[in-house]
Amino acid sequence: MPQPRAVAAYLGLAIGDALGATVEFMTPREIAAHYKVHDQLIGGGWLRLKPGQVTDDTTMALALGASILEAGRVDAHAAAIAFDAWMRAKPVDIGSTVRRGLLAFRKTGDPKRPPDEHDAGNGAAMRVLPVALATLGLSETEVRAACRTQAHVTHNNPLSDAATETLALMVHDALRGASKLDLLHQRAHPLAKQHPEFTFRACRQRMNPSGYIVETMQAVFQAFFDTDGFEDCLIDVVNRGGDADTTGAIAGMLAGALYGPGAIPWRWLHGLDAATRYACEMQAQALLATS
Repeated sequence: MPQPRAVAAYLGLAIGDALGATVEFMTPREIAAHYKVHDQLIGGGWLRLKPGQVTDDTTMALALGASILEAGRVDAHAAAIAFDAWMRAKPVDIGSTVRRGLLAFRKTGDPKRPPDEHDAGNGAAMRVLPVALATLGLSETEVRAACRTQAHVTHNNPLSDAATETLALMVHDALRGASKLDLLHQRAHPLAKQHPEFTFRACRQRMNPSGYIVETMQAVFQAFFDTDGFEDCLIDVVNRGGDADTTGAIAGMLAGALYGPGAIPWRWLHGLDAATRYACEMQAQALLATS
């Protein structure tokens, strides 16, 4: 049944976000010096978060999901309005590309950014889960189009598009029971074949993944495919440091969809901010019901 795995994917996104936020922008050496291995929802970090508190990765996803439920579909204008309201509410953090895109929307009313080589950040990928859940019953062509619809509000770039679409399709496959090997051969390898920048097996980029979508995906794929469980995957990816809240969120989304709710450690599930946990659980079910 996809529903428990869909809920686990949303909780995984939030847990990975909260776990990674503590060590965001730190190096692996700094993380090891401070924590040996960082594996607890303790908050802190440069944002001075409360234990279990999430960042823009989760709150943007929830804003996007709410817009989908209200509009009844993935709609660019509805997403832009939701993102703008989210930004006006002064989120704990916001990426520069996201801010630039939303300020442009305020000025022009156009929810689609023009193509930009500088938009290859990970902001569209980190929030794609609601689109994946709402489009589970659609064709691959329709899923890819829906991913671009939400992405182009802030990120209109071929690398961002390719990664975002691949993640949504991987979630679909996992919810339908695909194995990790299936995801590797049917999604990750084709992405690297289409865009060699995403090659991750022979890549030495294991430290400090930045907000560049290529480094983000390399870190996520290395952690996801080279570990054997939800907990190990998230610990691996966040202890690389760098943009750890986003790599944690994306890895958590994939690992939750693959391993299901039973794989989420109790200490993380109950350490997550209670309101966020409830919102993720409720929205996952509501979005899946629309697909």
